[in-house]
Amino acid sequence: MKDKILEIINNVSPDAVLEIEEFRGDLSIKLNPTFLVEVATALKSNAELAFISIRDITAIDWAKRKNRFTVVYNVFSFKLNFRLRLKADADDNFEIDSVTSVWQGANWYERETYDMYGIKFRNHPDLRRMYMPEEFEYYPLRKEFPVMGIPGSIPLPNKED
Repeated sequence: MKDKILEIINNVSPDAVLEIEEFRGDLSIKLNPTFLVEVATALKSNAELAFISIRDITAIDWAKRKNRFTVVYNVFSFKLNFRLRLKADADDNFEIDSVTSVWQGANWYERETYDMYGIKFRNHPDLRRMYMPEEFEYYPLRKEFPVMGIPGSIPLPNKED
């Protein structure tokens, strides 16, 4: 399985794979973000692999690293009953290409990641906040956001309402 996945990715570009991790049957592949959409398209459209389902998109905030955010894509092949984790670092402006052109289901996951981490997805059809008000200036899952929140940063409902 791993060999076939890597073959498909290497057909996109030999420079696409930056890192490979295997742990207890899970496969994670860190990609060069330049090739993210092309690799996603290849993995979805390949008849043998058929990674047609995106299950989640989230991010890791490394806080003090040069590439602060790593975006994590969990994709699934029904045909193989296999989960694959793709990872790619956002650039210095906290931006990365959207994969909504490959998996329409990525729309909401990318919006959620934007809302919670502030990572912008280039070419996203409707990138706006989901949970927090549009005018909210913070991103709650970033490392610098206080655990107890910022008092007065968002109006709370009255107890009488």
